[in-house]
Amino acid sequence: QVQLVESGGGLVQAGGSLRLSCAASGRTLSSYPLNIYPMGWFRQAPGKERELLAGISWNGGSTYYGDSVKGRFTISRDNAKNTVYLQMNSLKPEDTAVYYCAAGGVKYGGIPYGRSAYEHWGQGTQVTVSS
Repeated sequence: QVQLVESGGGLVQAGGSLRLSCAASGRTLSSYPLNIYPMGWFRQAPGKERELLAGISWNGGSTYYGDSVKGRFTISRDNAKNTVYLQMNSLKPEDTAVYYCAAGGVKYGGIPYGRSAYEHWGQGTQVTVSS
């Protein structure tokens, strides 16, 4: 089982910034090397569906951002560390949610946009933005 562990969440005032990290580990990492798979960041607010915020291709060559975060959030990855990041700037109260990283899609492939394409998920980290 590949384990994804998010960190960096917390409480921040509106207009502030946070940087989330997602590190991968696990006994099967050698058979599912995350550095050759696309990865994504999702979030889920109470009463709402989990939405894809940002995605990144296996080599970081292409990225995707949802309209709600475009221009404010930046996704990046360090394949040598099996880690993906989400830099969040200009945070708003409506960004309050549990944030999840996920890995999946096609080896050496582009960014999948459907939630079902992501096979491995982290446990989530809470981000709360106060007004």
